Amino acid sequence: MSELNYKRRSSVTGADTSVVVFLHGYGADGSDLLGLAEPLAQHLPDTVFVAADAPTRSMANPMGFQWFPIPWIDGSTEVAAAEGLRHSAKMLDKLIDKVLAEEGLSPDRLVLFGFSQGTMMSLHVAPRRADPIAGIVGFSGRLMYPETLAEEALSQPPVLLVHGDADDVVPFDEMQNAGTALQDAGFTVFGHVMEGTAHGIAPDGLSVALSFIVEVLEGGGAASQ
Repeated sequence: MSELNYKRRSSVTGADTSVVVFLHGYGADGSDLLGLAEPLAQHLPDTVFVAADAPTRSMANPMGFQWFPIPWIDGSTEVAAAEGLRHSAKMLDKLIDKVLAEEGLSPDRLVLFGFSQGTMMSLHVAPRRADPIAGIVGFSGRLMYPETLAEEALSQPPVLLVHGDADDVVPFDEMQNAGTALQDAGFTVFGHVMEGTAHGIAPDGLSVALSFIVEVLEGGGAASQ
């Protein structure tokens, strides 16, 4: 696959002055998150919503997709997981460029909104882009290769981390781990705990995400190094 497939929802007003790119979790697809555009669009009427499909079919769920294999779930190797991440990172980077070009927008008008493995991709790719995006919303994920972040980061968009304290898929501690590494690398990080929530997106978390998105798009909140 040379390019990532994605679905697009136009803004309510047709102004199309900003874009939110949804990145789904392991074994799902873009449609899994595109439904969030419905409640968000009411408060982001000028925003386009894009939901990408990861590049390869999931080894654990052939009906869905994966950004990279996960050894303890699908029996793959750590080498395959690392290579899958690198491959998907390149494709996501190209997708961001393509979406910005097609919408006629600058990077500071784009927000990455990830869930689980989609959060891992968002936190890996966005900091390594020279031109900072508006912000990153990361639900129920983790920061991959935190030890290389400070050295490899080219920009420092603001980050919102949201996690359920009853998550039995990606441990809740990963929120603190990611936040600490990001702050140590100079990022502005906000956090919200969804109390009693497992591996998912609760209404309170979505509300906080909406407020964050509105703020970074209105204030141009991304800052480069």
